[in-house]
Amino acid sequence: MHTYFRAARHMGRGGWKGRGGWQQAEIPSADDAAAWFGGRLPEGWFTGDPEVTVDREEIVIVGELQPLTGDYADDAARAAAEDGRISRFREETRDDRIEIARQAEHRYQRKVAWGASLGGTRHLFTTHSAPVMTRLRQPERLVLDTLVDAGVARSRSEALAWAVRLVGEHADTWLAELREAMTKVDDLRSQGPDLS
Repeated sequence: MHTYFRAARHMGRGGWKGRGGWQQAEIPSADDAAAWFGGRLPEGWFTGDPEVTVDREEIVIVGELQPLTGDYADDAARAAAEDGRISRFREETRDDRIEIARQAEHRYQRKVAWGASLGGTRHLFTTHSAPVMTRLRQPERLVLDTLVDAGVARSRSEALAWAVRLVGEHADTWLAELREAMTKVDDLRSQGPDLS
């Protein structure tokens, strides 16, 4: 099962400490979320283990559905069939997904969102949007204003979200290495020094 942790996970007294400061409440660890969902999900929902992505506010579960068996006139028809199959999955599993999400939200103190993929189609169902407060100096604000003035985004907030998505798309390797390094630091921190 794939689990991606996209947040700095440094526990401190009184809450989680990341680069941005302290959160008031302690958030339970979600290190075992992929395993928990793997054991909790009904058999046959997905072709394999779902992708489980965790941050401080949300857990997103996306699974691959069984492949389509029909013949389709063209790529547009296949895409329409994939879209319809994902919609059917969403409707048929709604009650079960709500119950599983309720249990997970109690266990992990995070919102749970779902998604499904099939062939070249991927849909996320209702996901959580979390506000992120930041202070930007004029050069950074000018970048956001340029994106707004050019019609790329409707607001500074949307421009910032666009910029973050762009960095995420083009810096996957670097971000993966950074996450791996953070995990090693967390492991070393939890082991403590050898005083023998």
